[in-house]
Amino acid sequence: MNRFYSDTELKYIPRWLTGALGDALRQFPVVVLTGARQVGKSTLLRHAEPLAGWKYYTLDDFDVLQQVERDPRALWAGTLNLIIDEVQKAPQLLPAVKRAVDESDRQIRFVLSGSANLMLMQHVSESLAGRAVYFVLHPITPGEVARKAAPTILLELLAGSLPEERQVSQSLDLFPEILRGWMPALLPLETSQAILQWWEGYIATYLERDLRQIAQIDSLVDFRRVMQLLALRTGQLLNQSEVARDASLTQPTTHRYINLLEATYLLQRLPAYSASRTTRLVKSPKVHWADSALAIYLAGYYDLQSLLQAREWGNLYETFVVQNLRVLAELLTPRAHLSFWRTTTGKEVDVVIEQGRRLVACEIKLSESVSFFDADALRAFLVEHPKNAVGLVIYRGDAIKRLDEKIVALPLGLLLGV
Repeated sequence: MNRFYSDTELKYIPRWLTGALGDALRQFPVVVLTGARQVGKSTLLRHAEPLAGWKYYTLDDFDVLQQVERDPRALWAGTLNLIIDEVQKAPQLLPAVKRAVDESDRQIRFVLSGSANLMLMQHVSESLAGRAVYFVLHPITPGEVARKAAPTILLELLAGSLPEERQVSQSLDLFPEILRGWMPALLPLETSQAILQWWEGYIATYLERDLRQIAQIDSLVDFRRVMQLLALRTGQLLNQSEVARDASLTQPTTHRYINLLEATYLLQRLPAYSASRTTRLVKSPKVHWADSALAIYLAGYYDLQSLLQAREWGNLYETFVVQNLRVLAELLTPRAHLSFWRTTTGKEVDVVIEQGRRLVACEIKLSESVSFFDADALRAFLVEHPKNAVGLVIYRGDAIKRLDEKIVALPLGLLLGV
């Protein structure tokens, strides 16, 4: 049983992004919410304030889709607040939305939602330039599940404020939940069999329905093979030639498949941080999956024992931490960006969080203890970037520890909000 969630049926869980969405709705006529399928976009739009009373349409409804093709303006007749879900299915709707916004002198408000960045963002950028603001909803976080407020620690670190040494909590063991995954529909499932069946259905639906809506794929078997190969490489440098070779595909086909995974929010490339002018750096990106449990499933680890013994376990755990860091980074205004730092001599920092000229360099450790030597890579990074940067070792312990003047070890739970 999930120790965060014990109810027998799924209930609405408030998401940290809700406040930012509400603020944007008061300033912009159009808000665009995207994200991978099943991250909870539709649930948020139908339950979160101030959206709960808005008129809601989904283009999964064939009648609504036909109405859009005949006369889209009829959808918002008599209302000033409208949600249109799965809007990527009807890109021809967006010029009509633009006209409605302009003709109403921006009094009408739209929320447009979808899971396909490839089509949606292209047409939104063409039709709604200057009228829309964009958000991505990621898989749910442990802090959201526990109904806690979003932690402010990242903002404090970016401001250069390191927390004082202290005992904070019990050591955090999230391994069973990492295996389960962080799509909201997974939370009430009580057996490992049900969880595996859910992920099996998720991938089948993605391959057989979602992909077909945005691209022509010659072989779904080949596409799934690329997914499996990338799952085994999560948290590692992306060598596209190697993936193409192992999948027996051409490089252009492999490149296209990776782009599609990124466009549908299942995969994210973590670019190399490249502000250094004195150190030779590795430029290839890393890859991370949006939900580490999806990578775990695709990699063929179906139980906790095999996962903890897996050669890839450290990288899969790193992906889990990165997916939560990404959520916190995108809650900030302006949004912070994630990258990594690696030199040609092998020095590496797992994640660099950048907001303007301020930096937080992060090392991710699986262990429940931390030592002075765990911060060696961070010290090398701070030598290269002595201004506006602090170092952070994220570990599974129960105390905040100072490891250097500008480096602190932080328990993972403080970043997760639990």
